[in-house]
Amino acid sequence: MTASRRRSRTGRYPHKSSSRPKTSAPPRSRRPSTISGSRRSGPENEAAWSRQITTLRQRVIPATLARAPGVETVAVGGDDAGTKDYTDALRSHAPLVFAFVLTLAFLLLLLTFRSVVIPLKAILLNLLSVGAAYGFLVATFQWGWGESILGFQSTGGITSWVPPFLFVVLFGLSMDYHVFILSRVREAVDSGMKTTDAVAHGIRSTAGVVTSAAIVMVAVFSIFGTLTQVSMKQLGVGLAFAVLLDATIVRGVLLPTTMTLLGEANWWLPRWLRWLPQLAVEKQPTSPSAAVDGGRSDAKNRALSPSQIPASVRRVQA
Repeated sequence: MTASRRRSRTGRYPHKSSSRPKTSAPPRSRRPSTISGSRRSGPENEAAWSRQITTLRQRVIPATLARAPGVETVAVGGDDAGTKDYTDALRSHAPLVFAFVLTLAFLLLLLTFRSVVIPLKAILLNLLSVGAAYGFLVATFQWGWGESILGFQSTGGITSWVPPFLFVVLFGLSMDYHVFILSRVREAVDSGMKTTDAVAHGIRSTAGVVTSAAIVMVAVFSIFGTLTQVSMKQLGVGLAFAVLLDATIVRGVLLPTTMTLLGEANWWLPRWLRWLPQLAVEKQPTSPSAAVDGGRSDAKNRALSPSQIPASVRRVQA
C-alpha cells in the first residue's frame, strides 16, 4: 500500500492527525503476580503476625490490590499463612472430633455393660487424664519449665497437631484399660459378688497386666522425649505422662473409689433403655463350689461297680 492511499481526507498522514486516536485497553494477563514480604522471626511475634495476616486479608487487600484493574483474585500464601490456615482448620474441626469420639465411646460402653453410669464415669475419667496431659504440656513446653531438663528452647506454644492427636491416642489407651478392668468387675457381679467385693476382685486380677503394659508404654513414649524435634518431644512426653497418670492414680485410685461409693448404682439403666440387647463380655467363670461339686460327682461316676463294667473290659482286666 502506497503513502498516497494512506492519506486521510484532510491530506495528512494518520500518524500526523491532530486528534488523538482511540486506544483500546491492553488485554488482561492471565499470568499470576507475586508480591513477597518478610516479617520478624521470633516466638513473641507469632500472635502478632497471625493478626497481621487477618488484617491483610480482610482490610488491606480488599481496599488496594483487589480494586486494581485487571486483578481478579488476590491470595495470601507462604509458610506463615499456611500455618495459620492449618491451625484455624484444626481449631474449627476439633469439636467435631471430640464429639464423635465421646459419643461413640458412650454408645459402646452402654451396649456392653447395660449401664448409663459406667460410660459417663469412664468418659469423665478419660477426660481427666487428657486434661492433665494438656496441662503438663503447657507447663513444660509453653511456659518452658522443662527446657533445661529436656534440652529444647520453648516456642511459646504447642504444635497445633499435637493436642487432637494426643486426645485420640490417649482416649483409646485409657478406654482399653477401663474396659479391661470393668470386664473383670462385671464378671464377678454376674457370678453373685457384691459390687464392692467385685471391684476389689477386678483391681487385684488386672493389676499385674495393667502395670506391666503401662511400664512398657511409658518407656517407649519417653524415647520420643530424647529427640531433637520439639513436636516429637511434646508428643512423647505428653503420652508418657498421661499413661503413667492413668494407670496409677486414675485406674488404681479414682476408678475403684468411685465404683465403691456408687455401689449398685453403677449398673443403673433407665426403663426406656432396657430393650437394649444384653451382650456378654466373656463367658462367666464357674464358681468354686460348683467346681468342687462337679469334681466329686465326676469321681462318683468314674467309680463304677463291676456289674456296670462291660464284659470285654472285664476280660482284658483279668
